[in-house]
Amino acid sequence: MSVRRRAHTGTVGLLAAAVGLTAFAAPARAATEPPKPRHQATQQALDAIVAGGLPGATGQVRDRHGVWKGVSGVGNLKTGAPRGEDDRFRVASITKTFVATVLLQLEAEGRLDLDDKVEKHLPGLVRGQGHDGSRITVRQMLNHTSGIFDFYGDETYARKYMLAEGFLKNRYAYRSPESAIKVAMSHPPVFAPGTDYAYSNTNYVLAGLVIERVTGDSYENQVRKRIIKPLKLRATTVPGNDSSMPAPSSRGYSKLSFDPAATKIYDATLQNASQSWADGDIISSAGDLNRFYSALLRGKLLPKKQLKAMKTTTAHSEHASGGYGLGLDRVNTSCGVELWGHSGGWIGSLSNALTTADGRHSLAYNANGDWSVAGLEEVVEAEYCGVAPRGGAAGAQSFAPLHR
Repeated sequence: MSVRRRAHTGTVGLLAAAVGLTAFAAPARAATEPPKPRHQATQQALDAIVAGGLPGATGQVRDRHGVWKGVSGVGNLKTGAPRGEDDRFRVASITKTFVATVLLQLEAEGRLDLDDKVEKHLPGLVRGQGHDGSRITVRQMLNHTSGIFDFYGDETYARKYMLAEGFLKNRYAYRSPESAIKVAMSHPPVFAPGTDYAYSNTNYVLAGLVIERVTGDSYENQVRKRIIKPLKLRATTVPGNDSSMPAPSSRGYSKLSFDPAATKIYDATLQNASQSWADGDIISSAGDLNRFYSALLRGKLLPKKQLKAMKTTTAHSEHASGGYGLGLDRVNTSCGVELWGHSGGWIGSLSNALTTADGRHSLAYNANGDWSVAGLEEVVEAEYCGVAPRGGAAGAQSFAPLHR
């Protein structure tokens, strides 16, 4: 796993917890070492997340042998109840793959083109401080080469919605997509469109609005109609203007601070999903995420042309071992397995979901805290390469509200 760090101004000069992957060398094993049971290393890696300081972890694997589920730690710090095998959780930026899939379906239907300018679908919205929607394409939004400023990098916005005092005051407040765009447009772009890569959640708020403009329907209904219902993702919801968590689920915890020395832990479970909308509002389970990514990579949701476009990646420094396509990460393990999926970090929740290129071996997992990334990277190596967690390291400290 690589912990992707992005410099923003002032107090938001922070890291977002990402669950991409950096190649780790598998330790040599003695010839006399007996074979370990399948998924033992994966369970050990989930345990390492808890040993690294987070309350609990839950995960699922789906492969040719069937389904394996693993849990570690607690789902409720007050009662001591354990994490559940079928917990639902906020998947954060994993939402972006759902959004990109809908847009690519619309392209396949001839209702838009990836090379359409944003201005065509959202006239006058991407304007200000040098931003110009007539120079930015839908494709550039989806692969984060638009240069559009990430609204989470705005200090005032962070204080209002993500840091302790503002979050506790505004956690149930509705936030419109347009207000997030307005925040982004108050800052200059980070580069000219198409000249570089920078992960920006603003891109996917705009993508959600493009879906609504093209279809005349809500982004939420389009995801339900085109993905959730056909795949029978019964644990997956697009909550809209709702603050609750469906059962079964664990509590989500955060220190609500960018200070690595912060110690107070808050229960951040309940929060209005509109504050993370099309850039990260979906609630799901490890099982549903495995089903989704497996279907996507097996061509069940997109024609070959659109799936190829989705898997056409942009190489950049944040992906030393992979690349970013259209709402889809490519990850290369130390043992040579190519994986596709997405990670997500939000207040009280860190998640990852990946599958092999043929969609036949899928892994998804979640931690119900956001202040440490210790052990998170090791789950992928454990499952796909059999590399047991190294242990002993405290791990990077993090607050992960940037949907990475």
